[in-house]
Amino acid sequence: MLAIDWCDAVILDGSDQMKELMVLIRCWLTQALAAEEASPILKECVVCILERQIFDFLGYQWAPILINFVHIITVILGVFGTAQFRPRYVTGYAVWLVLWVAWNVFVICFYLEVGDLSKDTDLIMTFNMSMHRSWWMENGPGCMVTPVTPPPDWAPEDHRYISISGCLLEYQYIEVAHSTLQIILALAGFIYACYVVKLITEEEDSFDFIGGFDSYGYQGPQKTSHLQLQPMYM
Repeated sequence: MLAIDWCDAVILDGSDQMKELMVLIRCWLTQALAAEEASPILKECVVCILERQIFDFLGYQWAPILINFVHIITVILGVFGTAQFRPRYVTGYAVWLVLWVAWNVFVICFYLEVGDLSKDTDLIMTFNMSMHRSWWMENGPGCMVTPVTPPPDWAPEDHRYISISGCLLEYQYIEVAHSTLQIILALAGFIYACYVVKLITEEEDSFDFIGGFDSYGYQGPQKTSHLQLQPMYM
């Protein structure tokens, strides 16, 4: 059994709380990827979500950034629960995967503009704090970015107005592919989590403590109902 030391239990204090929290998370990630007992599925989930988080940061996609962060923490807890045989952690990971799949289905519908959804809406992905779009919009395969001068009157002064052409694959389909991959990994992770919980539960049910009362039919000393008198010769 792997003993994860939680990076020597980093103590959060004062103004350095956020810095130490990031150090702690980095330690968790390092140990999660190095855990031999962890499933390759969980390790692939960590790597894929880190890749997605990087590109969401580059595109200033604040809603996905926050949800990705929660997912990273949950996957780490799932790895820890698997390595340390903690069914509650693994169960929590499985429950979160249901919500994670629902979020990725929503992202697919958002970029494919299903129903009344529109991929040009600023409120959902950026909380209406910026006009940024997916990083892949300008940096997709084959995309050529051409600045438009002069910009239209409605364009904000701190934003550039550009024209994008020649993309081999539109950015919305790249985002859909990312979400589809996450759904596939989540389904595999959910099945694996259920399997781990089943194994741990069966092992706990069949485990007998050494010296346990039930295993050896231990019975305490019983009081005798009468005293046996023996004759004494003087």
